[in-house]
Amino acid sequence: MTNIRTLALTALLALSSAVSHAVAGDPPAAPAAGAAKAKQEFIYDDKADAAKEIDAAIARAKRNHARVLIQWGANWCGWCKKLHATCASDKDLAKELRYEYEVVLVNIGQFDRNMELATKLGADLKKNGVPFLTVLGEDGKPVANQETGSLEDPKAKAHDPAKVMAFLKANQAATLKASDVLAAGVAKAKADGKLVFLHFGAPWCGWCHKLEDWMAKPEIAAVLSKAFVDVKIDADRMDGGQELLNAESKGKNGGIPWCEILGADGKALANSNAPKSGNIGFPAQADEIAWFAEMLQQSGAKLGAEDVAVLTSSLQQPPKKPAQKQG
Repeated sequence: MTNIRTLALTALLALSSAVSHAVAGDPPAAPAAGAAKAKQEFIYDDKADAAKEIDAAIARAKRNHARVLIQWGANWCGWCKKLHATCASDKDLAKELRYEYEVVLVNIGQFDRNMELATKLGADLKKNGVPFLTVLGEDGKPVANQETGSLEDPKAKAHDPAKVMAFLKANQAATLKASDVLAAGVAKAKADGKLVFLHFGAPWCGWCHKLEDWMAKPEIAAVLSKAFVDVKIDADRMDGGQELLNAESKGKNGGIPWCEILGADGKALANSNAPKSGNIGFPAQADEIAWFAEMLQQSGAKLGAEDVAVLTSSLQQPPKKPAQKQG
C-alpha cells in the first residue's frame, strides 16, 4: 500500500469518490448509487470474531505443520479486494495458500475494529494502511509483517503475483520429512504407553479434512488421546510422504485418507482397508463405521465400551459427502 500525504489524498478525494489505495485515516469512498451499489463485494465479515478465527486457524496450522496468513483490510478498500482477487485467480498463488497457509481475512472497519489485535501481532496499520499481511507460526507468534505497496505492479494497477508468491514462499513453514514425523510419533507413543493413530492426507482432499476436523472436536480428541498419539502424514507436502503411504499400505491404500494403528514398537496392528469394501477413509457409512470399530478392537486400544460408543455414535449422521471421493 503506497503511502500518500494527507494533503494529497484530500485533494484526490475531492476530485473522485473512488480511492484505489487504502491509507490509515482516509475515509472510505462514498458508495456508488444504483446497480454499482448492488454489486458491491463484501469479502470481510462484519460479524466475525477475529480473535477466535485466528485461534482456530492457528490450531489447524499446528495440525498441518503450516502457517497462518492474516490479511487485514476492509470492504471499502479497493486494493484489499484486488489482493484477494489476485490470490484467488492466480492458480499458483491459490495452490500455495491452500497447501501452506490458513488464511484469515480480518475486518478493520474504518480503522476502528480489531486494531488492538493488530498491534498485538505487530501490524502497524495506521502507518502502512491496508491491505496488510501478517504471517503467524504454529505457536501463534508473528513470523512476518508486510505492507503490500511493494507487492504491487504499478503498470497493471494490481498486485504482482510473482512478488506475492516470493513473500509467501519466503515465510512458509519448513518442509518436514515423513519418516521423521512418524518416528517422533512412535517414540512418544512408547514413552506414553499408547498406540499410534497414523493417518495420511493432502491439502486438496476434502475427506481428509473431514477426518481431521472430526478428530479435532474436543469430545472426540478427549477419547482418542486416551489410547493414541495422533500422527498425520501429508502425502503431498512432506518429503517421502507418498512413499511412506505406499510402504505402510503395501501399495493397497485405495486413496486417502488412509489410516493405520501402530503399536509402540511401530508395527502395524490394524488399518482402514476393510476386507470386502477396501479403504473406508473417513467412516461415513454404516459398514465403514463398523470397520472403524473393528480397527479399534483389533489394535487392542485401551478404550472402554463407552469410549467406542462416543466415537461411533458421532459418525452416525454425517453431513453430505463432498464432491471428491477418496483418492
